Amino acid sequence: MRVGFIGIGNLGWPLAVNVLKAGHQVMVFDADRGKTGRFADEHRCRAAAGLAAIAQNEFIVTVLPTGPIVREVLLQAEGGAFLTAVQPGTIVIDMSSSEPLGTRELGAALRDHGVALIDAPVSKRDVAFKPSASGATPGAATGALVIMVGGDDKEALARAKTLLATMGDAIFETGPLGSGHATKTLNNYASAAAHVALAEALLVGERFGLDPARMIEIINVSTGRSFVSEVLFKNYLANENFVCGFTLGLMAKDVKVAADLAEAMHFDARVARVAVEQWAAARDRVGATTDITAAFRAWDQDLPK
Repeated sequence: MRVGFIGIGNLGWPLAVNVLKAGHQVMVFDADRGKTGRFADEHRCRAAAGLAAIAQNEFIVTVLPTGPIVREVLLQAEGGAFLTAVQPGTIVIDMSSSEPLGTRELGAALRDHGVALIDAPVSKRDVAFKPSASGATPGAATGALVIMVGGDDKEALARAKTLLATMGDAIFETGPLGSGHATKTLNNYASAAAHVALAEALLVGERFGLDPARMIEIINVSTGRSFVSEVLFKNYLANENFVCGFTLGLMAKDVKVAADLAEAMHFDARVARVAVEQWAAARDRVGATTDITAAFRAWDQDLPK
């Protein structure tokens, strides 16, 4: 397969490496041209000079920060170079955490050019956080990823499965186009809301005189346990240098996407609104590029003493 990657950041880089390891031809493109060159040199693959070049591949994988950026790159950037150059029958796989309704709009625009769009966002599996001989292993590097796949074109979905299997080890079809992105953002919202609730419980307990680490030990064998308690807080309270590998900015964005989706579905998601406020506050206090584990102390600082 000839696969073009648009976006080779923290997620796109290891995904592209996994595709190369599986024996496929890879071309990379990133707004950071230096990063594009470094990847191509390190992994002996092709670097695209622009979007017209990347469009010549059978599959295009986008791994970008937001849905609007994905749409801008594919539809408008470089004077619409991608749409001008792309060939009918090409499959675009958006692995970004994009907005589900925006994904449907993008799919319609690409369909007019004979291009099929699949949304396939990812989430780390908990095995990705298990210690190894070299320490915690990022999920994308090991392939310990859940991939949530939505799409309307059954033939395109069937063709994409082999490629997706090189990047993740748990692949779920979720329904029509946009459903993968909806599943991802709602999964992240559920995790983010649990994170807020657990942090508040620990902070209240700490002010009462309880030991947060002891609380987590008890919660993890009781009904309050979750991925957040068993992985994030357990590791963070034992070692404040522990990082999840997901930033506050991205979590705040994903929670807002979930809240916006609820509003579009005419559902009054009250907890989502609180979660949006809390994650935005943590992001604004300690910075969008900070790991989500820092939210605990950011919220502690925001609470009245």
